[in-house]
Amino acid sequence: MATHRSSTLAVTINRPWQEVYDFATEPANMVQWAAGLGNGFDGSGLEWIAHDPGGNPIRITFTARNPYGVFDHDVHVDGRIVHVALRVMPNGDGAEVTFLLLQENGMTEEEYQRDAAAVRKDLETLKTILEKAA
Repeated sequence: MATHRSSTLAVTINRPWQEVYDFATEPANMVQWAAGLGNGFDGSGLEWIAHDPGGNPIRITFTARNPYGVFDHDVHVDGRIVHVALRVMPNGDGAEVTFLLLQENGMTEEEYQRDAAAVRKDLETLKTILEKAA
């Protein structure tokens, strides 16, 4: 299997990393900042359902909470699984949130750039929410 083109997208948030992790890893909070996953989050534990802008269900399986800031999740959509590698790490008194974006097989340059812009917007929304709450 060949590797894919990748970009690491990041945002620095001026809040303690554990607070950022606690907020970001609560699936019910994702409707506030993760527009890319749609809306209408419902579920419990590690299995949740969201709905894309067209109202179609998207199943999301989350990694269990852990002390390392790992918030990976698998998005089950259109008969395939998209693995999302997301991390919340200490950065001084604040946090660094990183998202690894992959250009998967068949993804055009336009789609890749559109996904990158959507992820950047989601990360900035997360930053805005958490820094305003301080």
